[in-house]
Amino acid sequence: MEEISTVEQDVLAALREATAQRHAELDAGTPLAAAEVDLRAYHDHLRLLEQWLAPIQDWIGRFDDAPRLPAYLDAIREDLAHAAMAGMADAPRGGPAAAWPAQCGPAWRWGVCYVVEGSQLGGAVLYKRLAEKLAPHPLGYLRGAGSPGPRWQQFIAALREHVVGARDIAEACEGARHAFDSLIALNRARSAAGPLSQAGQ
Repeated sequence: MEEISTVEQDVLAALREATAQRHAELDAGTPLAAAEVDLRAYHDHLRLLEQWLAPIQDWIGRFDDAPRLPAYLDAIREDLAHAAMAGMADAPRGGPAAAWPAQCGPAWRWGVCYVVEGSQLGGAVLYKRLAEKLAPHPLGYLRGAGSPGPRWQQFIAALREHVVGARDIAEACEGARHAFDSLIALNRARSAAGPLSQAGQ
């Protein structure tokens, strides 16, 4: 287990510290991080998130001690089914399957949900940057149901209520790191396989 100081830190500060390097790697390496972004890049970005989020959503659903995740996966699949995506076939590829443990505490699961919910903040920024460029696709996943700020504040308030004390905070950080690592591994596999646009337009 990686060490992190939780003295005089609340859980949000600890989670940010624990995942900062991983966050930076993803910000620089996902399909939408390219200088020139088109619908193909958005398609690839959605497929990456779908592959990551589907097992998380199934796993979280087995427990009643973690927050319920909204229908983010449904929004991803609706965007993939939009007419503007017609003809964008996926290249054959395998990806590393993340192990989502049955034997972990509630705080660990809250850490995972922190990563999922936090990704919506980035989506709102991307929507503002790409909405006009990628029109007429509605970018429903990035747009979400409105400003993610209020939901994020509600989530953080609940996080601070449920994850207290150094041990719980450390477990939440482990869960968050695992969530980031699983997405990073999938993204690295995607990058190693090469651009999907070479294998199925």
